[in-house]
Amino acid sequence: MAVDLRSDTVTRPTKAMLDFMLGAQVGDDVFGDDPTVIELEKYGAALFGKEAGLFCSSGTQTNQIAINVHCKPGDEVICHEESHIYRYEGGGIMRNSGASVRLLRGNSGRINPDEIADNINPDDQHYPVTSLVSIEDTSNRGGGVVYNFSDIQKISQICKQKKLAFHLDGARVFNALEVSKTDIKTYGSQFDSISVCLSKGLGAPVGSLLLGTSEFIKKARRVRKVMGGGMRQAGIIAAGGLYALKNNIQRLADDHRRAKELALILQNVDWIDTVIPVETNIVVGHVKTGLSEQAVVEKLKDAGILAVTFGKGRIRMVAHLDITDQDIEFVRKNLPNSF
Repeated sequence: MAVDLRSDTVTRPTKAMLDFMLGAQVGDDVFGDDPTVIELEKYGAALFGKEAGLFCSSGTQTNQIAINVHCKPGDEVICHEESHIYRYEGGGIMRNSGASVRLLRGNSGRINPDEIADNINPDDQHYPVTSLVSIEDTSNRGGGVVYNFSDIQKISQICKQKKLAFHLDGARVFNALEVSKTDIKTYGSQFDSISVCLSKGLGAPVGSLLLGTSEFIKKARRVRKVMGGGMRQAGIIAAGGLYALKNNIQRLADDHRRAKELALILQNVDWIDTVIPVETNIVVGHVKTGLSEQAVVEKLKDAGILAVTFGKGRIRMVAHLDITDQDIEFVRKNLPNSF
């Protein structure tokens, strides 16, 4: 069986998680009476010091709902040019909310406070109304790098001063918090809305949470319905997310350690030029000039190692719940040294 390093989305629920899911109490979530969904939403909101939460099927859905609540058609969203909400959500900012985007260059997927301040549109009829700033922590396209919390605080202050909403795409937010060691409620207080993915490093089979004020979540619930996201006996899958939040956060440090080991292994093969310094669970390698990243991924597959292409000249590997020390050793022994 291959060592699957394509993404932390490929994790499978453990027996303990499955047993917990099978024992979940359920109701009709659209009627608001699924007890497990309710518990998950309250638990997730309390972790970040937010008033309420909304369980959704995916991080794309939570992000798109948040944008829709924060923006009117014709408004503008400020985000990094490599951000998930822009690159990987099917054009949803425009399609779902009729909003335009101001793309910032930033650094390794992160945008800095000065850059944001310089790109807020003036109150002039010629320009779209800047209404939302969105950041991604950790940054996937940046190689899993973490925001400096002081920068998040500065961005939050700018948004408050300019009366802009501030959204976090927290697909891997617990990976970020593991590195920064920031108090989770202090961190959460910087944002108007937070998307938390449960099905990546935390290992749940499906689902994300959207967190915010009670009024925000009331509006978000209506948008979720419009987007076809209302679920019935959703407690079965919500239980996986609840188990993940209660049991799988602390172990993320193991993923980070194994990712650093993977980076060291990659750095020692002839066909890799450089590896982006690893902060969390994502490893991005630049292949040497003249090599096709697709050909490299196919060669790795033949060796029993699954990775993905990650843009021109780049490949990505991700450590996750299902990767063991034995898997890392397998990579060490079987990774081709040259092509």
